[in-house]
Amino acid sequence: MAHFAQLDENNVVLQVIVVANKDTADANGIEKEYIGAAHCEKLLGGTWKQTSYNSSFRKHYAGIGSTYNAELDAFVPPKPFSSWTLDAEDVKWEPPTPMPSISELQEGEYWKWNEDTLSWIK
Repeated sequence: MAHFAQLDENNVVLQVIVVANKDTADANGIEKEYIGAAHCEKLLGGTWKQTSYNSSFRKHYAGIGSTYNAELDAFVPPKPFSSWTLDAEDVKWEPPTPMPSISELQEGEYWKWNEDTLSWIK
């Protein structure tokens, strides 16, 4: 089974569907993204990109609200806070201040980002 994400005009993921392998394969049985995308477009209209459930390509599985970045050929999760920046190599959002060590926490505690102070709090 293959997974395909429908994109809006801004490349934001609207939905993700599962497509049978036979609907993504050429006459020789070789799976091709463009065949699966054309199948999705024929059924539901719109623009489609294949996504990987185990993130083996395009960095992340496409979730509703994620954005497809053509330059990185990756699905980017929504930005968690306005101060965070995207690490283009890992395609992960990074806080302006790295999260402190987990070893500094007691059992049951956790770190939480505080956007007002741009810092981590317990």
